[in-house]
Amino acid sequence: MAKGANQKMKMLYLMKLFIEKTDQLHYLTMPEIIKYLAFHKIEAERKSIYTDIDALNQYGFEIKGFQEKGKYYYHLVSGKFELAELKLLVDAVQSSKFITAKKSNELIRKIESFASEYEAQELQRQVFVTNRIKTMNESIYYNVDGIHDAINHNKKISFQYAEWTISKKERLKKEGALYRISPWALMWANENYYLVAYDTENCMIKHFRVDKMRSIQVETQARDGMEQFEKFDMGDYAKRTFSMYGGTLEHVKLECENSLIGVIVDRFGQDSMVIPKGKDHFTVGMDVEVSPQYLAWVFGLGAGAKVLSPENVVEQMRVEAKRLTEQYG
Repeated sequence: MAKGANQKMKMLYLMKLFIEKTDQLHYLTMPEIIKYLAFHKIEAERKSIYTDIDALNQYGFEIKGFQEKGKYYYHLVSGKFELAELKLLVDAVQSSKFITAKKSNELIRKIESFASEYEAQELQRQVFVTNRIKTMNESIYYNVDGIHDAINHNKKISFQYAEWTISKKERLKKEGALYRISPWALMWANENYYLVAYDTENCMIKHFRVDKMRSIQVETQARDGMEQFEKFDMGDYAKRTFSMYGGTLEHVKLECENSLIGVIVDRFGQDSMVIPKGKDHFTVGMDVEVSPQYLAWVFGLGAGAKVLSPENVVEQMRVEAKRLTEQYG
């Protein structure tokens, strides 16, 4: 086999070549492969490249060849991700409000590196993040890392919590006083990242917007709340907490028109206890934290939905309906 100064780099350059220049629709001939290696000052013979391709296939790459019109072509059949999977990742980054526009573009460029340069062009045509509503707080990535570190080491954290003023400037809540809580889980809901934690002082589970947390520090004290979180269901918590606003937990019974069944299933899942009522309606029970956001959700369903019980929630609906009538005359 021919030797060269960069011979040890040959396999790496071959991997790079097949990832960037080939896919299901784009191929390389052996002369093109040899020319590419020569450009990088690597001498190679056909026989040695056959051996290297075999080694790459054994490693996990799926490089195949086929003959057409007297020429032999090679291409990478499948990389780490299919193009459809990469598009899903790009869409997720684009739609994530908690990822800044700058970081979104950086992540998308990294995602493109898993595709050939031809497939990357298809991904690039999907990039429209510049004018999206995005968080301006790039420290969220370090916040998430710090929170995971505390969870993995079973430690409490302290932080300051921010809010917006009417002048669109940020200020710290409680005049900058520290929050000290026990972090247990992170969840993504309503286009935002939330920390779900146990507040020892108030003996309750709370959640916090991660992008509003400032100066996170991992404390030396061990976490509290293990008993509460052993029986905690994150999915159930997300379903019953509307727009991540807390309230009094109630079992609410609704009567809905049949046309709203899709809305109910989308929000509460297929396990919802749905009971037909007459020809055109059904009833459904749900455990929810009754907050103004939940009442607004029911109002948003229009005349097709009505709260049947409990009576205190029915009364809250009456009060809110009266308030809206007075507010808008």
